[in-house]
Amino acid sequence: MNTVTTKDGVEIFYKDWGPKDAQPIIFHHGWPLSADDWDNQMLFFLNHGYRVIAHDRRGHGRSAQVSDGHDMDHYAADVAAVVEHLNLRNTIHIGHSTGGGEATRYVARHGQPQGRVAQLVLIGAVPPLMLKTAANPGGLPLEVFDGFRAQLAANRSQFYFDIASGPFYGYNRPGATPSQGIIQNWWRQGMMGSAKAHYDSIKAFSETDFTEDLKIIAVPTLVMHGDDDQVVPIADSALLSVKLLKNGTLKVYKKFPHGMCTTHADVVNSDLLGFIRG
Repeated sequence: MNTVTTKDGVEIFYKDWGPKDAQPIIFHHGWPLSADDWDNQMLFFLNHGYRVIAHDRRGHGRSAQVSDGHDMDHYAADVAAVVEHLNLRNTIHIGHSTGGGEATRYVARHGQPQGRVAQLVLIGAVPPLMLKTAANPGGLPLEVFDGFRAQLAANRSQFYFDIASGPFYGYNRPGATPSQGIIQNWWRQGMMGSAKAHYDSIKAFSETDFTEDLKIIAVPTLVMHGDDDQVVPIADSALLSVKLLKNGTLKVYKKFPHGMCTTHADVVNSDLLGFIRG
């Protein structure tokens, strides 16, 4: 397996497909998944001549199930370890959900200062801040995330099945046709990871404020979001993020769910390619 060991001794698994001299695209997965969630996009861009890389976040998938470091600063540093190990330049970073937060912090704190980043894409991403605070009155109450933690601790397997078969892909909407393969693949990825990492990561994705990160990102950034996202509401994420970015473009998708990269991969892939080539 391809792995890199971080400065604090954590083994991070990654996939690296395609010509080593091609422009690299790095994919950042959502909670509580793995690099496998990007298989469709990785194959698509591989076939268009790009080098595609995706890693499993610490405590997720095939990366080490360590006890500590399940926060955005460590996640971003872990990405930097992969990028620097492969000596990637002129990179395109694409992050979904929690992975959008990870990509935002990486680009702001590591990639952009090192001159390694060409473009950024945030899809259904958590920035700027999910939690309701005095400064962010439109966010979700802490009780929502406490409920996530309680359900994970009580019966993680059932909790993950319920998310995948319900709000993540919009399968709880009238007229939806659930795919058992997609549901089972989501559950499979989730159960590969560490319960401790997933539990701690709820705080990371819900309470991290990315406002200052967004403000300093200057590379062209595409913000993509479904207006029927039941996991990361568009009004409190994409609509705010694009206002903070120096060079941001917003694209809203009517009735698309949080898991739009899977349910509407053809549309998402086409728009990603257009942005990258544009």
